Amino acid sequence: QVQLVESGGGLVQAGGSLRLSCAASGRTFSRNIMGWFRQAPGKERDIVASLGWSGGSTYYADSVKGRFTISRDNGKNTVYLQMNSLKPEDTAVYYCAATSEYGTKYDYWGQGTQVTVSS
Repeated sequence: QVQLVESGGGLVQAGGSLRLSCAASGRTFSRNIMGWFRQAPGKERDIVASLGWSGGSTYYADSVKGRFTISRDNGKNTVYLQMNSLKPEDTAVYYCAATSEYGTKYDYWGQGTQVTVSS
C-alpha cells in the first residue's frame, strides 16, 4: 500500500522558516515527479513546487520563488520543502503528492500538514 506522510508543519512567526518532509512508503518514487501543494481556507489547492524524477527539473509558483526550495533524497524515499522568509499568506494545509512512474498526473497524495504563519 502506497503512503505519503507529511511532517514538519506548525506555527511560525512571519520571517521564520520551516522544513516539511514527505516520507513515501510502499514503493520507491525515484522515477516519479514529486510535488508540494497547498490549500488555504476557502481557496483551491494550488501547486507550490515540484521536482522531476531525475532531480534536475524544478518548478516553483511565483509566490514562493526565492523563498522555498524543494529537494529529494531517493535513498530515503523522502522529499522536502524548505520554506524561508515565511509570510502570513503562506498559511495553508500543505500536501505532498507523487505522479505515477514517468507520469505527469498526481496519483498519490498525503494527508496534509498545517502551516500557520503569524504576523
